[in-house]
Amino acid sequence: MELWQIIVLAVLQGVTEFLPISSSAHLILPSQLLGWPDQGLAFDVAVHVGTLAAVIWYFRQTVAQLTGALFVDTTQRRIGPDSGLAWAVIAGTIPAGLAGILLNDVIETTLRSGLVIATSTMGFGLVLWWSDAVGRRARSLDSLRLKDALVIGVAQALALIPGTSRSGITITAALFLGFNRESAARFSFLLSIPLILAAGLLKTLELIEQGGATDWAGIALGTGLSFISAVICIHLFLTFLERLGLLPFVIYRLLLGAILFLMLL
Repeated sequence: MELWQIIVLAVLQGVTEFLPISSSAHLILPSQLLGWPDQGLAFDVAVHVGTLAAVIWYFRQTVAQLTGALFVDTTQRRIGPDSGLAWAVIAGTIPAGLAGILLNDVIETTLRSGLVIATSTMGFGLVLWWSDAVGRRARSLDSLRLKDALVIGVAQALALIPGTSRSGITITAALFLGFNRESAARFSFLLSIPLILAAGLLKTLELIEQGGATDWAGIALGTGLSFISAVICIHLFLTFLERLGLLPFVIYRLLLGAILFLMLL
């Protein structure tokens, strides 16, 4: 890839991974609509490492608390608030993990198309708007229970469909369950950690099996840019979410979907 293509794709990954607008759609579309060369598996691994590092760094205190509480409370056979949230993150990750293992081939061969992306971008955008309109937004993370995490986790499995948006669908599910916007977003970000880690490990194994030459300079640049853009994105999203709401993202998704349909049909 050219230098400017690396920059654009890395920033796209960092920004869209945590906004409810679908990172997979934005990474697939340049190659399909603009004729860009496929970024390749090594670059996918690099930008995923960047976004994983970003969310862990941003929530480093929370991650440390949850990890420590999980270890201590498990050894003492009890569940406290922090270890309960940690178990909720684990439980919410299982449905998407299983779906990814079972349906990966189907997704890669049949669903990575512009038409699917356009449809899911608009359709799940409307569902996001619906959840924000009807949700009570009265619950915080302190009220999160295991059954809530499983419901959100099942919704997260739908993000395997390109254009759905992992953050978008998990925030949608949490809003339907009555959580406020910030709590929905924070749990969505925490849920992303094990899932991005698992996806990165799988892609790394595939990369090792493939072998071949690697553009290490491009890899390093992509990792760094995705990290920086993701940290900025998370901070701004959480800062302005309650003030702006989710309608701007819904409008963006509808416009993007409409443009895609016009380009593809």
